[in-house]
Amino acid sequence: MKYALIALLVASPALAETCAPVQDYTVELNSLIDAANAAPDFSAGRMISDQMWHYWAKAPDLRAQELLDEAMSRRESYDYDGAMLAIEGLLAYCPDYAEGYNQRAFVNFLRQDYEAALPDLVRTLEITPQHVAALTGQAMTLMALDRKAEAALALRAALEMNPWLSERRLLPVLEAEEDAL
Repeated sequence: MKYALIALLVASPALAETCAPVQDYTVELNSLIDAANAAPDFSAGRMISDQMWHYWAKAPDLRAQELLDEAMSRRESYDYDGAMLAIEGLLAYCPDYAEGYNQRAFVNFLRQDYEAALPDLVRTLEITPQHVAALTGQAMTLMALDRKAEAALALRAALEMNPWLSERRLLPVLEAEEDAL
C-alpha cells in the first residue's frame, strides 16, 4: 500500500504513453538570470532563485507533475526508495524533462552515491543549460568526490548565473585548495 499511488501513476494504461512536449523556458530563465545579476541584495536574489524553481519544477503535463510531486514529497520525508520509484516512472514517461534527472541526481547525492548523481546532472544541464540548481549540485557532487578544481569551475559557472547562491561561501575554500595544487 505504501507505493500504491506511485504504482498507479507509473503503470496506468489509460494515460498516454509519453508526456506532452517539454516547454522551453529559455527566455524566461535568461530573464531571471539577468535579474539575479542585477539584484541589489541577497534577499532580492533569493526571491529570484525561487522564481527559477517555478520553471524547473513545472512538469509538461498533469501525470508528469504528479510523479514529480510524489518524488519530491517522498524525498523530503527521507523515503528515497519511494522517491526513486516515482522518478524512474517520471523519466520513463518524460525522458526529455530535465527536472526528472535533477531530482534523481539529488536523491543519489543524499544517498551519498555521488558517481551515480553526476551523469544525471550532466543530462539536466544538456536539456536546460540555465538550471543553476543542477550546476550547483554538480559543484557539490564534485566536491564530495574530492574533485575540487572541477567543483570550483562548476560553482563559478553557477555564480555567473546567480551570484546570490548560498553555496557562494564555498568558492574561497575551493579556490584555496585549487591554489594549493
